[in-house]
Amino acid sequence: MNRQPSRQPRSSPPRRFDTVDALRGGAIVWMTTFHFCFDLAHFGYLRADFYADALWTMQRTAIVSLFLFCAGLGQAIAVHQGQGWPRFWRRWRRVAGCALLVTLGSMLMFPRSFIYFGVLHGLAAMLVVVRCTAGWGRWLWLVGAFAIAMPFIAASALSTSAGADFSAYFDAPMLNWLGLVTRKPITEDYVPVLPWLGVMWWGMAAGEWLLRTRSAWLAARLPRMLAPLALLGRWSLPYYMLHQLVLMGALTAWGWVAGR
Repeated sequence: MNRQPSRQPRSSPPRRFDTVDALRGGAIVWMTTFHFCFDLAHFGYLRADFYADALWTMQRTAIVSLFLFCAGLGQAIAVHQGQGWPRFWRRWRRVAGCALLVTLGSMLMFPRSFIYFGVLHGLAAMLVVVRCTAGWGRWLWLVGAFAIAMPFIAASALSTSAGADFSAYFDAPMLNWLGLVTRKPITEDYVPVLPWLGVMWWGMAAGEWLLRTRSAWLAARLPRMLAPLALLGRWSLPYYMLHQLVLMGALTAWGWVAGR
């Protein structure tokens, strides 16, 4: 058995680590820049292919990976601090509710490619799995690697004559949230359970390791110039829900003023 970090008593108030919040805040700044460029292209101010150009697709992968890694870190910290299931479900309902709002909003903006399993939908599903596997220790690295590899293994298997009969099932909307698809569905944001669950598992594994052996790294004092990132990271969900409304609203207003 792996030795796990001792948990704080449940009566202890939860403690936030500025280092983790700042890392999440950095991901938010990167995401905002990325989405602003996407919006510029959407309104015709920038010529860019966000669906095929590696410059943009690789950035999206990196941003989502950073967010989900931070989510795994956060779960490791929450479990270590004795967060009970009632508090977990309260937070989970916020994420799931925001995911529903994203779907409804994207139906209005992109009716032919609305978001039905994007980053918040995937996060809601994966949070439950990650929470249920808390305490697996070093095994999280292994199962995380397997989860990341699974889509590539499945793609190879489904491309054979024997697997071709099953590909239609995994490509259908009812199952494509798993991520074992042979072609990406038509949607503006797609974050299936596989391979992204592996990134969250690695985040939890890293969090458990840090709490067990390098807790001083988490508790390190941030330079003053990074304090705004930590503040931003504490409010990541409200910011995520509002930032595109602000960006698109500003560009719409600019287009109206400029007569475009």
